[in-house]
Amino acid sequence: MKNSPMTAWHQALKGSALALAMVGSLLGADAALAQSKPALKPAASSASSSLASSSAQLQAAQSELSFTSRQMGVPVDGRFKRFDAKLSFDPKKPEAALVAFSIDLASVALGAPELEAELAKAAWFDSKKLPQASFTSSAVKATGPAKFEVSGKLSIKGQTRDIVVPISLSQAGGLTTASGSFVLKRLEFKIGDGEWADTSMVANEVQVKFKLAFTGIAAL
Repeated sequence: MKNSPMTAWHQALKGSALALAMVGSLLGADAALAQSKPALKPAASSASSSLASSSAQLQAAQSELSFTSRQMGVPVDGRFKRFDAKLSFDPKKPEAALVAFSIDLASVALGAPELEAELAKAAWFDSKKLPQASFTSSAVKATGPAKFEVSGKLSIKGQTRDIVVPISLSQAGGLTTASGSFVLKRLEFKIGDGEWADTSMVANEVQVKFKLAFTGIAAL
């Protein structure tokens, strides 16, 4: 049965939140939610042994992964509560850095359980069938003091795309924090499929922001 215009409009509100995929990808859990250590496997790569032996450790309570989409021009914010990152980084050899990142898509938080349940459906994250998004770096380039561009492959919902992520590093109190943002195009990852592909209702562009705190990295 065809939904009434009012029902379709309410569903579209749900769809906007779902469009905030990210990451795919790419990054806000508050401290209380982030303290439970995620049981996620980092993206597989030929560099996995180097990442496994890295002394850098993600500090989940000080890390965030968030995103903003737009529903009919109105911003809708969300975050992921469970994610993991592996980093191998020598400040003297930044070009040799390796990064692997994984996100539990079922941990999306939008402040409304019904919207979060909607996001799990096949048209959006399909998180029961494809529970993780991942990113694996392929190259790192210094662009300025404590600033870098990280190239790699982002995989969400069975779709993989090359992306470049600008990152800034800062250090304080024994922590090294990597922060940045990038724009993800949801339709490239089939997020908001079918009727939700209409970008006049839900924007194609999703702004992803992250702040990842690590211990075990040498002084910059």
